[in-house]
Amino acid sequence: MQTRTRGSLLFLVAALIGACAAPPPPTAAPPAASSRDEATAAAIERSLAGGHRADENRARDAHRHPVETLLFFGIKPDMTVVEVWPDADGWYTEVLAPLLADRGKLYAAQPAAAPDNAYITNNLKSFADKLATRPAVYGKVEVTTFGPGSEAIAPAGTADLVVTFRNLHNWMSAGLAPEAFAAMYRALKPGGILGVVDHRADPAKPTDPRATNGYVNEQYAIDLITAAGFELVARSEVNANPGDTKDYPQGVWTLPPNYRLGNRDRAKYESIGESDRFTLKFRKRQ
Repeated sequence: MQTRTRGSLLFLVAALIGACAAPPPPTAAPPAASSRDEATAAAIERSLAGGHRADENRARDAHRHPVETLLFFGIKPDMTVVEVWPDADGWYTEVLAPLLADRGKLYAAQPAAAPDNAYITNNLKSFADKLATRPAVYGKVEVTTFGPGSEAIAPAGTADLVVTFRNLHNWMSAGLAPEAFAAMYRALKPGGILGVVDHRADPAKPTDPRATNGYVNEQYAIDLITAAGFELVARSEVNANPGDTKDYPQGVWTLPPNYRLGNRDRAKYESIGESDRFTLKFRKRQ
């Protein structure tokens, strides 16, 4: 889910997180054609082409580069994978569930239930309904929970890969980022991989530990995650968008697919496309 609203509605803001300065390794180039895992790429393509996918989700494929992103993270169809805080509409769940159904395992770690919060309740229901409507596709997905007091996103030490897409800014807003990465660390096997995608802030501007406009300083994210015990393996520019100026009236949610300004300057923001995003790959230390 892209909106910061989810994070701010879920939990109270806790203590802000400090950042340290550690130089990242060189950015990794996308896999060369000769080293690309063509069998896995073909399996992802089959998921993307499936009739189970919502048309509005399919329209985002060109902006989100799911094949290249998942290959960069090293996914295989026989892995145990955790997707932390899937979108209410299950954008990546649509891709991951059929990919892993036969030989792998998918956990979908949802936000904690909040019966008094209609927004959270509706989003959880939307996701649950999506899974229920196509049991042949989603019947093997196991839903778990991440939130204060509920951090067992998968049995400890069982996951080969944990992925999360456009959620770090929510956890920063809610003061939950350290807990989130601790939960991911526990779930992963030694040497397991964590893949993180989020909206990239302008590095020339001061870091906002609350990610108020939805953008996250990339180095801040790296420092935060390595402080949880991970090591940075590589960075990819597969989800970069140099046309994103990151200076909009409603933050990142001004851009598609949110269009928070409605029809005001819509053609302009449509031409920019979705946000500039960092794509980071970490490993759980042995």
